[in-house]
Amino acid sequence: MRDLIGKNPFTIFAIIGLVGSMIGLSWLLRDQSWWIVFAVAYFYGALANHSLFVMIHECTHQLLFKSRAANRWASMFANLPHVVPGAMSFEKYHLKHHSYQGIHELDADLPNRWEAKLINNSFFGKTLWLLFFPLFQGTRVSRLKEIDFVDGWLLTNILVQVAFDVAIWYFFGWHAVGFLFISFWFSIGLHPLGARWIQEHYLTYSSEQETYSYYGPLNTVAFNVGFHNEHHDFPSIPWNKLPQIKKTAPEYYDTLYAHKSWTKLFFRFLFEREISLFNRVLRKDRGRVIPTSDSPKHEVEVQQPMAEVLD
Repeated sequence: MRDLIGKNPFTIFAIIGLVGSMIGLSWLLRDQSWWIVFAVAYFYGALANHSLFVMIHECTHQLLFKSRAANRWASMFANLPHVVPGAMSFEKYHLKHHSYQGIHELDADLPNRWEAKLINNSFFGKTLWLLFFPLFQGTRVSRLKEIDFVDGWLLTNILVQVAFDVAIWYFFGWHAVGFLFISFWFSIGLHPLGARWIQEHYLTYSSEQETYSYYGPLNTVAFNVGFHNEHHDFPSIPWNKLPQIKKTAPEYYDTLYAHKSWTKLFFRFLFEREISLFNRVLRKDRGRVIPTSDSPKHEVEVQQPMAEVLD
């Protein structure tokens, strides 16, 4: 596994290609009718923007360059087609997610308690949750009291993003801005790609396995982001080598539950009442670990399903 750890500077060319394609389509769609703008945004733009989220994720883990600053500039560049500045704030809360997974005050990947109660397990509620997922995600930042979000990098991210958005509007018009915004909105929302957020940490198969991988065909265009167990085990291995982790240690990964279709999971989440936002594991402490007597691994001292904690 040590041989797989490292950087992949060639990822920057994928970022350039994706950003370029989104800018190019913005120009081509500048005079098209809104239904064409929406269709292209949903069927291509959402896919490209989702891939750019994966690229931001790679930059967050410093998997492109040795320089942290270089990774941050690459992350902000990948952020451009998203319209909303989020690269630097993502870096802050995502790294906490890895360190304090399941701690409600530190893990922004967990839904708010009011959020889980509001959505519950109804089809209508879960549909609204996916449709407005970017807004729900944004409300979680306020509970992360120990994270200082405002700094020079965050302000730079905002300024760069605003300048880009204004330039797109000035040179291409509102249809181009609308294309980018719709692409962003559905890349993490009411779209089969939105099932990725369910796949990663929602207890959809086992109450004892809180992190799941996806081994479906969309990994080829989503830069292997589905290899989620592998990434959590080895966050210093870049996207192109994640499949090699599973191949190197099949005895660890072939025994775990995994998803093979985001589309199937998308509809399972919407229609199965047994799956709700309560299907998450919470930890009561700050991730304090105790060594087991028969293994070099560690176990978290306290963990239980989110619904039990709320009860």
